Amino acid sequence: MIFVYKLRLPLIAYLHATKLLNMEPILLEVRGAIGCITLNRPAKYNSFTRELALALQAAIKTCAADDQIRVIYLTGAGKAFCAGQDLGEITQEDAPSLSTILSEHLNPLISLIRETEKPFVAAVNGVAAGAGANLALACDLTVATAAANFIQAFSKIGLIPDSGGTFFLPRLVGLQRAAAYMMLGDKIPAAEAARVGMIYAAFPDEDFATEAWQLAERLALLPPRALGLTKRALNQALDNDLDRQLAVEEQLQSTAGQTADYQEGVQAFLEKRKPVFTGK
Repeated sequence: MIFVYKLRLPLIAYLHATKLLNMEPILLEVRGAIGCITLNRPAKYNSFTRELALALQAAIKTCAADDQIRVIYLTGAGKAFCAGQDLGEITQEDAPSLSTILSEHLNPLISLIRETEKPFVAAVNGVAAGAGANLALACDLTVATAAANFIQAFSKIGLIPDSGGTFFLPRLVGLQRAAAYMMLGDKIPAAEAARVGMIYAAFPDEDFATEAWQLAERLALLPPRALGLTKRALNQALDNDLDRQLAVEEQLQSTAGQTADYQEGVQAFLEKRKPVFTGK
């Protein structure tokens, strides 16, 4: 069954897809075990406003709390994934400060993505610039259409990379390459982003929608508890030394070994059949 949530501030009721009006900053469609979140300001290249950022936070929290949802799929409407902060908003007379934008709008989003123990697939359907690029890089698996570009656009307007960019990008591509991308602000084509390990894969434009969605479907068939614990281990590995990480692995493996899905996985292997994971 497919449901579509229309997300304003605050979160309002969900509607059947046939009743959807495309007037909301965020669309949340639940397809089976996948929560598909679409940034929905195509005329503004899905750039961030306070309304969009807080609605996206609400959408992620909704997916996190729904046991039916095993995978969160994040993409953009129209030609762009996300062009970063809407500069029109921050030049208004009553504009929020840069500190407010980070502390209330963007930083909580990045934290939610990493703290939610469900896989996030970022399906980058077009340009991902500034905070939009770093939103994608915070996800667990990021894929892009071949025509997409990633741009650390901050230096072009006298700012530094934010939204976790200085944390994730050097870990993905190395310090030298991250410095070049951030200081020069050049467009990084999707193919190069995949080649250097910035993203998981780049797909031909004509195959992108199918390939990206099939990746989410594959994740949705895997044991959700094990995937969540894997994400927790990876988060801790970013700061741990080897000995501490070995202890983390031992603890989390013991937890995973007590799940019904572990028992199902072993039994299915022995019986030479496909496992059916329930998340228990």
